Amino acid sequence: MAFEIDIGFTSLTGKKEINEDFAAAMLPEPGREAMGAIAAIADGVSMGGMGREAAQTTVTSLVRDYFGTPETWDTTVALDRIIGAQNSWLAGLNRRRAPACGLTTLTAVVLRGQSYALAHVGDTRAYLLRGGELTQLTQDHAMDHPDFSHKLLRAVGAEERLVVDYSQGDLHVGDVFVLLSDGVHNVVPAKRLKALAADGAQALSELLVRTALDQGSGDNCTALVVRVLGVLDATLQDENRAALQLPIPPKLKMGDTLDGLAVTSLVADNGINLLYQVRSIAPTLGTDVSSLPPEGALAPRGGPSALGARGKLYALKTLNPQRAHDAEERAMLAHEAWLAKRMASGRASENLVALHDPLVESPTAFYLLYEWHGGETLQQMLDRKHSFGINQAVAAATHVARALGRLHRQSVIHRDVKPANLHQGEDGVLRLLDLGVALSGREPEATRLLHAGTPSYINPEQWGFQAQGGEGPEEGPDAQSDLFALGVTLYQLLTGGKLPYGDVLPYQAGRYYRDPIAPSRRNPEVPIWLDHVVLKAVARDKRQRFETAEEFLLALERGASRPLTAPPPTPLIQRDPTALWKIALGVSVLFNLLLIYWLLFLPK
Repeated sequence: MAFEIDIGFTSLTGKKEINEDFAAAMLPEPGREAMGAIAAIADGVSMGGMGREAAQTTVTSLVRDYFGTPETWDTTVALDRIIGAQNSWLAGLNRRRAPACGLTTLTAVVLRGQSYALAHVGDTRAYLLRGGELTQLTQDHAMDHPDFSHKLLRAVGAEERLVVDYSQGDLHVGDVFVLLSDGVHNVVPAKRLKALAADGAQALSELLVRTALDQGSGDNCTALVVRVLGVLDATLQDENRAALQLPIPPKLKMGDTLDGLAVTSLVADNGINLLYQVRSIAPTLGTDVSSLPPEGALAPRGGPSALGARGKLYALKTLNPQRAHDAEERAMLAHEAWLAKRMASGRASENLVALHDPLVESPTAFYLLYEWHGGETLQQMLDRKHSFGINQAVAAATHVARALGRLHRQSVIHRDVKPANLHQGEDGVLRLLDLGVALSGREPEATRLLHAGTPSYINPEQWGFQAQGGEGPEEGPDAQSDLFALGVTLYQLLTGGKLPYGDVLPYQAGRYYRDPIAPSRRNPEVPIWLDHVVLKAVARDKRQRFETAEEFLLALERGASRPLTAPPPTPLIQRDPTALWKIALGVSVLFNLLLIYWLLFLPK
């Protein structure tokens, strides 16, 4: 269902001279729908005379800056960063004024995906009306005494360190969020709030404020009402919830069906995940899928035509049934689903495989459904001895560098760039496959701690090899890890499958005791400028490599017009710190052999 909400807002000065309440709501711009919508209300503290300004700046900065935070951040993290910055600014101003005069309460709600996140400071309130039941979502930060109930215990701008209450919950169609200043909720009890009804959010907000004034409220009266008419795609929390609640499907075979999909083949089984090719089943089709001809073959004479009998192709990814009870594996697959959906809203989607929603409204199992593209991976092309021309190899590396740049700008590290994860589609698009071990900043701890990637493509720092020589602590993956793997991939394309540091088997550490051989020595057609680009990309020393995907891309696009300088060879003592001792040992052995020869064979 598309994201859709109804917002109503009413604020009146009442019996006071000025209105120190402020409220605002903001919807996402096109392309940022995954960020959801935000609504906030604030009540400036009248003491000191700057309460109205504090309320206005706090709400305005929150609703505007929220959409400037990375999409991969958790909602509460984004709110906390913005509120903390605003509090520091107000507290700094108040330090220079005595007494403090720029204080305000704040209550904000973000509706995102299929959940809500609430942030609260002070005595403004948030209520949730669901299914005829009214629930207060916030607790007032005020003194618990009838005579001092207007004294706040917490306020934005009061102290350097602000403690904010955060809460989260499920979001349902039909939910109504009501945000009120104390001028309304102090005089209109919860039972009366529950009984009030109006057609539309705006009418309800007006009714709430009018009722408060009729009840004799002596304060500013503000009501902000948000009615949920439709929800967005699932967030990471929603995906995790589905991953834990839905069962893992049993191992499927050709002809089996699942949620309107028929299995045509098992594509891959790595012991953890299963990847199937599946077809959507047409409602009018009564054909046994197992009797259909193989993909790409003609239908048998007299049988159904390939076009008429077959639906749309998809790739279905799920866990191996033996991993069904592994909560960490479920969380990793849920993170992949969430990340694939998040990347679909940006330019990075041009070189990624699109993730589809299940074909049924209520799926019976937990799985991911990807678009199916004909073609083959670059590894399959290497395996069949395809010879990559210089222009073809450079074009492939250029596309991948551009795609990695878009991922890195979203704070996403792929971690498994290699020819087997680069798919050349029949439509001419080179796509980056498999976000299963990618890092986003919100990945499960098991994903973060996993020494992921294919060993031959992992940069030296992750093995603990240091540029100064010898071994040291292992470093975590970063953007340069992806660029090193891309450099290894480009080296393979240019040299017919050769690896710059040799083949590293699983569970074996890579060895970086020598500089790689220049690609032109394996393939004379490789120009010198490209030699320098590749050697820079796979240099042993991290400081000599490309720092960003944009830098790598620029070097490929400039080519011979502005060639790079070749990386200097690594001194032997840095490549192997024990080399000096080995040389000394060799000289000693040779000297002793000569001495023995002299004692035994030369005349006395």
